[in-house]
Amino acid sequence: MTLNTPLPPPVAADSGYLRASATEMVAAYRTRRWSCRDVVEAHIRRILQVNPAINAVVECCFEDARNQARAADARYEDDDPDLPPLLGVPCTIKESFSVIGMRRTSGLLVRKDYVSDTDATAVARLKAAGTIILGTTNVSELLMWMESSNRVYGRTNNPYNPKRIVGGSSGGEGAVVGAGASPIGLGADIGGSIRLPAFFNGVFGHKPTGGLVPATGQYPIAENDALRYLASGPIARRATDLMPMVRVLAGPDGVDPSTRDRALGDPASVDIADLEVTVVRGNGLRNVSADLLRAQSAAAAALARRGAAVRYTTIPEFKHSLDIWSQMLSAAEETTFRDMLREGRSESLTGAYAKLLLKRSPHMLPAMVLASAEKLPLVVPADTTPMVDYGRRLRDRLARKLGSNGVLLFPPYTRTAPRHRMPVLTPLDFTYTAIFNALELPVTMVPLGLDRHGLPLGVQVVAAHWYDHNAIACAVALETALGGWVPPWREPREAAWA
Repeated sequence: MTLNTPLPPPVAADSGYLRASATEMVAAYRTRRWSCRDVVEAHIRRILQVNPAINAVVECCFEDARNQARAADARYEDDDPDLPPLLGVPCTIKESFSVIGMRRTSGLLVRKDYVSDTDATAVARLKAAGTIILGTTNVSELLMWMESSNRVYGRTNNPYNPKRIVGGSSGGEGAVVGAGASPIGLGADIGGSIRLPAFFNGVFGHKPTGGLVPATGQYPIAENDALRYLASGPIARRATDLMPMVRVLAGPDGVDPSTRDRALGDPASVDIADLEVTVVRGNGLRNVSADLLRAQSAAAAALARRGAAVRYTTIPEFKHSLDIWSQMLSAAEETTFRDMLREGRSESLTGAYAKLLLKRSPHMLPAMVLASAEKLPLVVPADTTPMVDYGRRLRDRLARKLGSNGVLLFPPYTRTAPRHRMPVLTPLDFTYTAIFNALELPVTMVPLGLDRHGLPLGVQVVAAHWYDHNAIACAVALETALGGWVPPWREPREAAWA
């Protein structure tokens, strides 16, 4: 299969399994209509079918998955009254999370032999909920770029067009879910790393409220206040699976000091007619393509048809998104990206650049540029206090504005998935997602069909702190109204509303 060839359709008998939500799978298991073994095997076949083209899954554990599927079927057959909520549902995990017996390199070549001997908190909770891990997925080097490409595993390609990016840093996760090869997956997001891969690959993603899900067991991990900017959460092909996964993942673990114990709302209890929807069409700094603006308007119109009050406005403070995010992150972090890239070695960046010219560098160019730029005064001044205070005031103001019944519709990026290597020409476009990490607000990425080139469209839905269910309720409503995920094995077609 060449990079110019569309992904093939699945085996006909597998198609139903590869379109189903986790919720539908569990219901089918309970009535014995489906077996866990059949569903898991269908997803294994799909991974084997598409991975040569997209390179999303970097390490597999198929035999363990098959054994767990047999055990899950036995529990359903025994009518076990205490079945975990996601028993028998296949899933995949971002490679930067610890999974016992599997590598955790985070795309750094010097860590290529590192194997985890514990599970990250989020992984342990997914296992306890009954999910069956099929493998781990590719990331950008040290999780800090929009391309999921590194010297350990190579580059991941978009299932809708392999010449396009998948986003980062949970790019392999977005690609495998978008390709229909995993119904749900675990990602992490400190600047858009759940939402950008979900957007570029046409699926749903949710960045929870800061402090809702522990980050324990990830590498690299944020520090101090930045632990609340780093959010672990689900990527899923169906919106109805987002809240069940958030419920499984949420709550303190006694290790991550940033995590809070908060009651979670129910998306099913949200009346869309009671919502106030604010539509902001850009950040005032980087323009958004006409296709994405039309998609955003279609989403607003769909919510209006359900009775929501919709208004369009601007938020001038978003012009400072880069300064807010970068300076709040820098003020919180003690360990520099440069130090993490070195991994205890004394190699200079000058030497690394020389090796890059000779095609012998262990690092990717974007990682080296970031390491070079992170302490430049134009990027992060010596005194970050004014912008940190500015960001906190904006956070509190937006939270009050959104309140218990408000959501914000905001573009996820400036355009649909760019070609490989093109993001280096517009490196600041990621601020469309990053601003909400600094503000700690919950955000759901919602797919909105395909553009005329067959690439996914989408919109971010933002809610107030701890009102994750409001954003997810809108995602469920928009999936019903506008179609949600479009499997890439269909003939490319434009969004139904276009």
